[in-house]
This record gives sequence, C-alpha cells and structure tokens, in this order.
Amino acid sequence: MPTELYDIIVPPLLRGLNNLDAVLAKGETFAKADNIDPAPLIETRLAPDMYPLTGQIQRASDTAKFALVRIGGVENVPFADDETTFADLHARIAKTADFLRAVPRSAIDGREEVEVVLKSGGTERRFRAIEYALGFVLPNFFFHATTAYALLRHRGVPVGKMDFLGRD
Repeated sequence: MPTELYDIIVPPLLRGLNNLDAVLAKGETFAKADNIDPAPLIETRLAPDMYPLTGQIQRASDTAKFALVRIGGVENVPFADDETTFADLHARIAKTADFLRAVPRSAIDGREEVEVVLKSGGTERRFRAIEYALGFVLPNFFFHATTAYALLRHRGVPVGKMDFLGRD
C-alpha cells in the first residue's frame, strides 16, 4: 500500500510542533528556575537579519498551516503574529496543531499532482504538491524548528538532540 500525502505531511508536522512546544517549555522552566527575565530569551536571534525566537515559531506555524491550505484548498485561519511570551508561543503552537488536526485526510490525499504556487518578493515558484511537501514544507518547517531550538540552546537552556527529536 503506498504512503499517502497526508501521512507524509501531517504526522511529521504534528510531531515537530509537539517537540517544539516541549523545547519551549524547557526554556520557560530554565528562565523561571534561574530567575531570568524571559523577554531576552524570546527576543534572541542568531544574527541581526534573522528572526528572533518568536519569528521562528511563527514561521514554523505558518509553514505547517499553509501546507494544508495550499495543497488541500482548505480555508486559512489567520494568526496575528503578536506573540511576546512563552504562553503566547505555546498557544500559537497549540492553535497550529488544532488547525492541522481539523483538516480531513480527504482534503490532502490524492492531491500529489496539484500545482502549488508560492509568490514572494515579486517572483513565483511553482511546485507539484508532492514536491512542495518534500522539497519546501518539511525542510522549511524543520529549519525554523531547529533555529528555535538553537536559539534556546545558545542562551543556555539545557536541551539536547533528544528534546528536538522527541522521546516517543
């Protein structure tokens, strides 16, 4: 039996969101335990031209949502990108996971050949849905999830590879 497109996209994104939430929780616990103001952790960035932690979570969230919007033709639920606290970031991740779970498998499976068009900076990129899922969505999602992990690790949060990968 072939693997369905839903199985390629949704379970890895849900697992990634769950693991990202757990990494954030470790950051929050670290800040509380050491009486550290959480704002600098949340505003951390690796380079001046990169998103801070909040932006990394927002882009991971958007990538996950837009995969199903673009491939499945489901209606987007806009998020305001106004998160400023760990609680806000946890809520963003939860809303994203809820959105993914609400999209029926039937909206995704069988749509491997649907054209997906990304418009950015005055250019267009065209993909078959399967190419978009494997060559853009998953790498982009994990780029932002990895960067969020690295930001917290850089600031001293005791996270390791298994926190990123998950333990289940």
